[in-house]
Formats: sequence, C-alpha cells, structure tokens
Amino acid sequence: MTAHSSAPAVLTVDAVLFDNDGTLIDSVGSVRRSWAQWAEEAGLDPEQLDKVGYLGRRVHEVIGELLPESQVAEAAARVQQLELADAPNSRLLPGAEELLSALPRDRWAVVTATTRALALRRFSTLGLTVPMLVGAEDVDRGHPDPEAFLTAAERLGVAPARCLVIEDTPAGLAAGRAAGMRTLALATSHDPDELEADVMIADLSQVRPLVERDGSLALLIG
Repeated sequence: MTAHSSAPAVLTVDAVLFDNDGTLIDSVGSVRRSWAQWAEEAGLDPEQLDKVGYLGRRVHEVIGELLPESQVAEAAARVQQLELADAPNSRLLPGAEELLSALPRDRWAVVTATTRALALRRFSTLGLTVPMLVGAEDVDRGHPDPEAFLTAAERLGVAPARCLVIEDTPAGLAAGRAAGMRTLALATSHDPDELEADVMIADLSQVRPLVERDGSLALLIG
C-alpha cells in the first residue's frame, strides 16, 4: 500500500535499519550537486539522471545504464570524488540524533547504497559514529534488491520479519519490502505518492522508541 499520512502507529520490532542519505543525513542536495556536475562533465543531459532514478542506488549501477561498461569504473570514481568533496555540506535531519541516541547501539545499523568511505565521511563531519554499516561494496546487488538489508539483519542476528527499514527512496523501500521487513517512509526527497510503506512520516522527530520488558523495540510513531 502507499502510505499518505503519519497516522499514529506502534511498530514492534527487534532492530531498525536506517538508510543514510535523505533519512538520517540531509545530503540529497550534495548528491544532486555532485551528480549534476558529473553529468555536465560527461556531456549528459541531467534529465537522463532522473529517468534512471539515481537517488538511493549504487553509483556504478546507475552509470552502467548511462555509459558503456568500459567507462563505468572511471566515471564512478569521479562521482565518488565529487561527493566526498561535498560531504562537509551535509547536516543531520530533524530527530535523527535524538532517535539514534535513544536506541540501543546493538539494535540498529545503517544500510546505504553509497560506499563505506563516503557514508563514514558524512557521519564523521557531523561528529557521529555508527555501530554497524552495510555499504555498496558489502553486497553484490544494490536496491531494489533486498541483499543489503538481509545482510544487515544477518549481522545483527535478527530475523528479517523483526526488522524495520526506514527509507526515503522508492528503491530503498522496495528493497525493504522484498526482504520481508516492515517499512517506514520519510517524505524528504520524493513526493509521497512515489513512496510505498507501512507508515509515512515527515521526519524522525515523530518516532519515539521504547525498550519492552522482553527486549523488543516499540516504536511510537506520529
């Protein structure tokens, strides 16, 4: 179903899997600037980027739909270089720091389509550390394939059905659903009509976690 509101809800899970860009960190502007600069350098119409849907996907997979295979590695390295240079312009989204601080550190992970180096660079510039990170190089298939979320669940030792995916992109939410996980959408980078999830909210300040007596996490939403 497509969720269009932030109606109050309680989701009970054992672990939370966060996307990074557009979910925890406001880096969408940085991503768009970097890709737009690369497209200009490559002589591509920026509209081609929107057509392939580059947000929330691994860089080399996106470029593979735009350029010949022989050019993918060099182009991906250039996009990474541009994004690393722009990383300090990122900031935390509302509610992100408070929610992460309230969650037990062994019960959450960051699952991102970016490389580990870029994700950690963005976190370090904001003074944050991540207990577990699954990045682009940790999987063979990117979103909307569920591999990244399933990898995170396995590393946490939590059954997929007991995980909640928090995402802002159609590809990421599709990956969470394909993994058999609950999904919570943030309308930070896409129109709500593009997002399919169990629940939708505006930002993470609408999520309050409680640790139940049996150790499960009750997330009060709305």
